[in-house]
Amino acid sequence: MHRLFLLILVVLAGCSGLEDSEKKKIKEMNAIGEHIYRSHDEFLFPLEKPVRHIREDYPWEDSDVGNHSRITKDLFRCMGSQHSPPITQHINGQAMHVFDCGGMDQHSLPLKGGKEFIYPALIELLNYIQKKTQKKVIITCGHRCPMHNTYSDHSKFNTTSKHMIGAEVDFYVKGMEWNPEAIVKLIKNYYHEHPKFKEDERFSHFIRFEGQTDVSTLPWYNKEVFVKLFKKDEGRDLDNDHRYPFIAIQLKWDRDQSEPVTYNWSKAFNGYLRY
Repeated sequence: MHRLFLLILVVLAGCSGLEDSEKKKIKEMNAIGEHIYRSHDEFLFPLEKPVRHIREDYPWEDSDVGNHSRITKDLFRCMGSQHSPPITQHINGQAMHVFDCGGMDQHSLPLKGGKEFIYPALIELLNYIQKKTQKKVIITCGHRCPMHNTYSDHSKFNTTSKHMIGAEVDFYVKGMEWNPEAIVKLIKNYYHEHPKFKEDERFSHFIRFEGQTDVSTLPWYNKEVFVKLFKKDEGRDLDNDHRYPFIAIQLKWDRDQSEPVTYNWSKAFNGYLRY
């Protein structure tokens, strides 16, 4: 029995070898070869000298300004919350219960052309400040819907706030909280350095506002912005419930549309999307 098993293995191995040999013969018969004739200096197409191109940054590589996250419109979202308790305010001599909105969970930023919108000049200014100071800009109040605007501050100065149309921002700079005058100086420098505005005195020259305001420091203004400095005991509301002085920038002029920026009831109450 053992001899029979060995004989079968020998036969199978021989068959396998014959099969491989036949495959090799067929492959050699079907192989076609051609001689290649060419000179040593021949080429099929001209070779251009390589040109070095600098790679453009990916979006995530250009996301920082001054070692901190770039200021975007998302940082302007309304800070209302459906968890805020109702408060009692005396409006026109009557006590009323006022409720907060649901914030970003229940409504969008102001809309323009069907898209969420904050005036780009405000965003550009804040990024300039962050770049120059290398310190983080803290937005305490960006967009406010009318409901949150009333809940936060029902003073007469706030009734037609441009926060409601995405044209005003309150902020301070982390690490420079007690030196807001330096931030005002940077805002002026922005217009002194901007190629489009530095030769135009309507933008590069700031005037002190001497009319009635809710701050003790005379505000500054040019054609595009109105700047107020709130001291540590001024301008306190639910969004600015902190101990630092802060800066408020209100937009006066739309540089893209070349028209004044004014509060409008329809823009404030109907200019955003409710979820």
